[in-house]
Amino acid sequence: MPIALRTLDDGAWISVNDSRQVSVSDVWTLSRGVFCNCEPAYVLLEAFLDVRVDGPIVFAKTVGQCLECGERASIDRLPVGRIVDGTFEPYDPEAVQSVLEPGEYSSH
Repeated sequence: MPIALRTLDDGAWISVNDSRQVSVSDVWTLSRGVFCNCEPAYVLLEAFLDVRVDGPIVFAKTVGQCLECGERASIDRLPVGRIVDGTFEPYDPEAVQSVLEPGEYSSH
């Protein structure tokens, strides 16, 4: 079954099958070196620029700012959830995201 993904409200939400699922109002915890030099980085997202699926993982291109050091940057592939048996399961923003490799998916 196909899953419909898109951004809504000028990038404030990720919609899955016409239901708002992921909001930019969350603070995401990212491992050291992924976004800035803070360990970990607490990043307040400002906007989702794009959303796509790669295998079972749902990735968002986003812009945010570290609450500790003030670094503002974009992330090309922030994993925000996964598709399991045709259903979207969002990741917990407070759980440390360590699947990104520095320089591979982020662009400062």
